[in-house]
Amino acid sequence: MMANSTNSRVYSCNNCRNPVAFKEDLLSKSFVASSGRALMFRNAVNLKVGDRKERQLITGQFTIADIYCGKCGQVLGWKYFRAHDPRQAYKEGNFIIELAKIVKGNQT
Repeated sequence: MMANSTNSRVYSCNNCRNPVAFKEDLLSKSFVASSGRALMFRNAVNLKVGDRKERQLITGQFTIADIYCGKCGQVLGWKYFRAHDPRQAYKEGNFIIELAKIVKGNQT
């Protein structure tokens, strides 16, 4: 899903500048990853999704898959597939992207 506005805020891979997410899809700024702060998006683009695996995270047990930049292959974060705790189900289908792995800018 691509944004229609040419003034849309885009988040890009800090390694190769491949656009990976748009501000319109930002759900939360209050996530933490191994590199520090992270953002949760309802949609992300130009990615490769790795194999699903079970992982114990701060908020519980989840089925997730690492997500990689579709251009350079850098690990950017993960996608939630299943929350074992029903209170965490709102995360399912969403993407966590580490702030340390992206840069903000405007779509050109």
